[in-house]
Amino acid sequence: MKILVTFLLLLLNFYATTAQKPKPFKAIAFYTAKNDQAHISFVHEANQWFPEVAAKNNFTYDSTDNWANLNDEFLAKYQLVIFLDTRPEDANQRKAFQKYMENGGAWLGFHFAGFALNNSKFNQDWDWYHNDFLGSGQYKSNTWRPTSAILKIEDRKHPIAKDLPETFKSSPNEWYRWQHDLRKNKDIKVLLSIDPSSFPLGTGPKAHEIWHSGDYPVVWTNTKYKMLYVNMGHNDIDYENKTNKELSFQFQNETQNQMIINAFRWLGTE
Repeated sequence: MKILVTFLLLLLNFYATTAQKPKPFKAIAFYTAKNDQAHISFVHEANQWFPEVAAKNNFTYDSTDNWANLNDEFLAKYQLVIFLDTRPEDANQRKAFQKYMENGGAWLGFHFAGFALNNSKFNQDWDWYHNDFLGSGQYKSNTWRPTSAILKIEDRKHPIAKDLPETFKSSPNEWYRWQHDLRKNKDIKVLLSIDPSSFPLGTGPKAHEIWHSGDYPVVWTNTKYKMLYVNMGHNDIDYENKTNKELSFQFQNETQNQMIINAFRWLGTE
């Protein structure tokens, strides 16, 4: 009888431990790390921090700057695709990514991955991605300098909100404003936005770089896809003195980090 009880206790402990361990998955991050030192800094920081997170959360994190890997055969190996600092430019790569998403793949995009502006190096020439998938359209403006904001969670029941407070202070970031009103898109669900207590947001020196009011979504999902866009991803850099010294980092913020970890778990396993 004693042996049976011991066996049952060991069995229960095994099942409890197994149930607590997240399901394994594989994530692949694409990056360029060539445009804007603030974005390059973020990419290097992400590629150092994400493998540590992966090891603790039972998933595999790979990264590549070879966008030719954005093809059907390569993507089939991964449950989650990440764009760290831009989007693909090649038509075949774009087609492969759209097919991946429309067939149930998952995506996490940061900051500049959503950027598009006509008459720039990154024209809005991919309607499916910017208008349908992201829903944001073109970039319109941003705050300056990179500044922390108070962010409010708009859906407490969403998986990325697990164990987070109703509001929290972000890492310093350059915040984007968009062409389209995401609130009017029935497929877009805003998950985090800038809380009014953040205003004025930005320090200038130009007046339009300081926001005094308005509605600014910063994290959202398109319910037609398994995706999440996160506007964070721009570290503060000492451009003024031309030292290019890093003045802030994204992953030195425990609450923001928890939100990103929640995002990995939600996108990779559910």
